[in-house]
Amino acid sequence: MAVVAFLGLGVMGYPMAAHLKNKGGHDVTVYNRTTAKSEQWVAQHGGKLAVTPAAAAEGKDFVFSCVGNDDDLRSVTSGPDGAFKSMKKGAIFIDNTTASAEVARELGQKAEGAGFSFLDAPVSGGQAGAENGVLTVMVGGKQDAFDKAKPVIDAYARMVGLMGPTGSGQLTKMINQIAIAGLVQGLSEGIHFGKKAGLDIEKVVEVISKGAAGSWQMENRHKTMNAGKYDYGFAVDWMRKDLGICLAEADRNGALLPVTALVDQFYKEVQSMGGNRWDTSSLLARLER
Repeated sequence: MAVVAFLGLGVMGYPMAAHLKNKGGHDVTVYNRTTAKSEQWVAQHGGKLAVTPAAAAEGKDFVFSCVGNDDDLRSVTSGPDGAFKSMKKGAIFIDNTTASAEVARELGQKAEGAGFSFLDAPVSGGQAGAENGVLTVMVGGKQDAFDKAKPVIDAYARMVGLMGPTGSGQLTKMINQIAIAGLVQGLSEGIHFGKKAGLDIEKVVEVISKGAAGSWQMENRHKTMNAGKYDYGFAVDWMRKDLGICLAEADRNGALLPVTALVDQFYKEVQSMGGNRWDTSSLLARLER
């Protein structure tokens, strides 16, 4: 059993913290910007709550965060009441936010200077993956910190991998989102084409999903896409945030991402249709307007 804190109880963080408490058997203190959410979590799962990130992190072996973006992450770590002010020597901070590699490196340097470790550890698997404790976790940081943290992370993950030095977890998550963007657009066009051709989409997918075109998105989203239902996964607003991070990093490292840039604009069109909170498979809705 470890003594841990979890900062950020959104749709991902809430169940992730619960797995640390219930499946991992760890002593968990939670913090959320809206205290009522922390109170709800403690009422449901036990544990403790703190009213600031610094109070949550004090004396903990491991401190986790899962917040919205770079600014939110800086706030809960190095802000006025941030966790970094009270992290003990030798502790490990594990950030599950999807953020930039730049902020990961920045916080990694601050942590190292203060005598504790920082791991950037974004996740993939969506809300369902978080609720079922089967997330994929891509980690950047030092091997010794990773080795200590992995048994704790395992409480909410089915795959945890060290990808390289600090920032490498975020870079790997960018590749994940780049691949998904093009794949979902292709699947949307395929379903759209099939409908226009008068084919039975269920029969089509039953066959092609067993061949080279098969994917997680096809297996898990084709039925809802075919039914025009888009409330089953990762929101368009979140995807555009992630793709913005990918495109900004590509500007820095010289990578060419023409399809990613195009799909990002397609998602912008979905937002203009009122689809901000639709899931990412709603690229099909844009084609069917």
